[in-house]
Amino acid sequence: MAENILIVDDEPEVRALLRTGLEAEGFVVAEAGNGAEAEAQLAAHPISLLTLDLKLGGEDGLKLARDLRTRRNTPIIMITGKGDAIDRVVGLELGADDYIAKPFLMREVVARVRAVLRRYQKVEAQVMSPDAAVADGMRYVFDGWSMDTLRREVRNPEGVICDLTTGEFNLLATLIQRPGRVLSRDELMDLLKGHDWTPMDRSIDGLVARLRKKIEPESERPQLIKTVRGVGYVFAGAVKRL
Repeated sequence: MAENILIVDDEPEVRALLRTGLEAEGFVVAEAGNGAEAEAQLAAHPISLLTLDLKLGGEDGLKLARDLRTRRNTPIIMITGKGDAIDRVVGLELGADDYIAKPFLMREVVARVRAVLRRYQKVEAQVMSPDAAVADGMRYVFDGWSMDTLRREVRNPEGVICDLTTGEFNLLATLIQRPGRVLSRDELMDLLKGHDWTPMDRSIDGLVARLRKKIEPESERPQLIKTVRGVGYVFAGAVKRL
């Protein structure tokens, strides 16, 4: 099945160039000239990856990247004419998976798109392994929620089973078994049986974002799974082992 790529750039010529090159490689391509159009495309289509310009006709591409990352697990490659090294670092810290400066070679763009997609697909496959979480046969309670690692069930405070994917369950189990301990991305990837990742890989961030939406009252103001800026994540809720 062809991957869907969203090009977010305020220059029609750049969008046309990227569309031609990516479609020639078998990708399905959508375009957006600003943040609002990007949001509309993301809501209307299953986007596999988006390329994002740092400047969108006066808009802040970094802010858009940060906002998208808090709500979606969509890979982001920044393509921009701004060559300042600081912008590259900030872009990566705010959630971009890779960074390409204009002018670019289409061959390089395609290679980087494929590389980022492979990393995400690999992470999704790895966290689907039931062995990724320690099935210790214990039950845990936290903030009114309960988790049974043997039955692999999580129930909300009303006793209703929460519909978690295998990857989300494994991540939650990994975190609540280590409450109060700050876990870096590499530690989480290792604990979830992850391999062949890079410091730019933001796949784990997307998994955290999806889990937050299901267990946090306000996913944008998390109280249970908190971000430790520049380090990783920590489970801040009080956990009791039964």
